[in-house]
Amino acid sequence: MKETKTTMAVTSTRIRLGALLGGAVLATTGVLTAQSAVAAPSAPVAADAPSAAAVTKLSHSDAANRLRGAGISWTSSGGCSDRNNPTCTSFEQINLTTVQGAITLKGATGCALTITGGTETGHASGTYSHWNGYKLDFSPTSCLSNYITGTFTNIGPRPGDGAQQYKSGSGNVYARESNHWDVTYYNCGGC
Repeated sequence: MKETKTTMAVTSTRIRLGALLGGAVLATTGVLTAQSAVAAPSAPVAADAPSAAAVTKLSHSDAANRLRGAGISWTSSGGCSDRNNPTCTSFEQINLTTVQGAITLKGATGCALTITGGTETGHASGTYSHWNGYKLDFSPTSCLSNYITGTFTNIGPRPGDGAQQYKSGSGNVYARESNHWDVTYYNCGGC
């Protein structure tokens, strides 16, 4: 029997649903087995599945290799990378687009970049926070500072701490805190 695109899509959906429910599916008929039906009440529902727009998270090792390969260095006051220690600089659970944004910044500026803060605990909370993988802190070298202030648009002081903010053309925000640039990467900066 020739399957139509609709039949194949329904069968595929039933197979994915069966996998979510933890039971076996008869692929040829698309019927859930009794085992899956019994498992259904306590099993996760399809709405809990990650969306296509979910961010990609990296391990510390993967992020460090990517940054090192781009010539970006980092430092830690504690000489460590433990995410749960505020004196460490960790990249654990950083967003791929954040790492790509740092690499884009390195290429655009030509400056030596040193990261002083990543995803470790001890930073302010919020959706677009260090802990959630959206932010990096950079040493404020004159090369980097001149590039940011001369290239990006000043959007005024940040509510709360008054740090001057500069917005790149791609929408990422660079805030000049007392001893570093606090950068929020909403995207990869045009990578």
